[in-house]
Amino acid sequence: MNAIKDSVHDWIPLDPVAADLLDTAAVQRLRHIKQLSTVRLVYPSASHTRFEHSLGVYHLARQALDSLDIGEKRARTVRAAALLHDVGHGPYGHQTEEVIRREVGTDHDELGDLLYETELAGVLETHDIDPDRVAALVRGEGELGQVVAGELDVDRMDYLVRDAHHTGVPYGTIDHGRLVRDLQLRDGRLVLGEGNVQTAESLLLARALMDGIVYRHHVSRIAGAMLERACERLLDAGVSIDRFRRMADHDLLVALGEHVPELGGRIERRDLYKRALWVGLDDVPDAVTELSREGERQAAREIATAAGVDRDHVVVDIPDRPRLKESRTRVVVNGVVQRLEQASELVGALRATRRAQWRLGVYAPADERTAVEAAARDVLGLP
Repeated sequence: MNAIKDSVHDWIPLDPVAADLLDTAAVQRLRHIKQLSTVRLVYPSASHTRFEHSLGVYHLARQALDSLDIGEKRARTVRAAALLHDVGHGPYGHQTEEVIRREVGTDHDELGDLLYETELAGVLETHDIDPDRVAALVRGEGELGQVVAGELDVDRMDYLVRDAHHTGVPYGTIDHGRLVRDLQLRDGRLVLGEGNVQTAESLLLARALMDGIVYRHHVSRIAGAMLERACERLLDAGVSIDRFRRMADHDLLVALGEHVPELGGRIERRDLYKRALWVGLDDVPDAVTELSREGERQAAREIATAAGVDRDHVVVDIPDRPRLKESRTRVVVNGVVQRLEQASELVGALRATRRAQWRLGVYAPADERTAVEAAARDVLGLP
């Protein structure tokens, strides 16, 4: 059996299916998509790729399936889904996901068509694996789909430890060995076995800390919002969505430099807009937090007009209301399966923390911030 040396999990043994899938162009493309997209503008060492992450997810899935004592035929299909779970990502990963979804109605997890449009379906069928079943598992369907995409999925376990390792931020460190070892299936649901409330809490805490310190760092958010605006203009310039979604990171930067040179150049040089407004949830009217993406764009245009600046110099960034998906993790307590939010007092505190960390952002070039701030407060009805 072949094996690959990994910076996080050491040696990762490959089954024949994984070895063949890794040699496909669709999977090799992931070498050229960075895992943390614009976060690497904050943490320079965060240069790891979706390819490395996919290998890690495959590895943890293999360990979890061994712990769950899943038969080899089913396990091969789940391992393939774990390896391919990110293969549909567009350039810069999650940063362009909303742009793609607005254009085609689906995000990177919709693998059904992609598997057949590439050589992946043929490789899977050669190993007697149903491509449609792989796509369903990536969507989290069925009891074993929860291993790949659920509250206790191995995707989350790998990216937390991998992102912590490469950024140098220790807060994502979790005991993934215990997590995969103590997984159980109860009535078709994936749960953590008895005595693991604190283990589940550690996963929740790590995700919350990494979210505030790494994933939603304000510099990354500014760059991400600028990138999304630039990508929309790239598509308006005539670049097809099919070409766009199959780009790698460097392809996108080249295309932006050609078609959207001001924004593209700023992103490439890290010459980013600054925060003209940075406002907490309690100070933002509900109607503003519920604005659609087009509503955000309209607000940005109104702010630019009121401030007397170029329309492309104002970006409005309204994140979704804070959620704590991991609080739905199921744990066994005194023989009874409970949601973590029922078994842990920590969940309430973390929900309050996430709410306190939420910020609406309005960004503009440094020399226009004062005018944009005043206009933004007026247009958005902020105190």
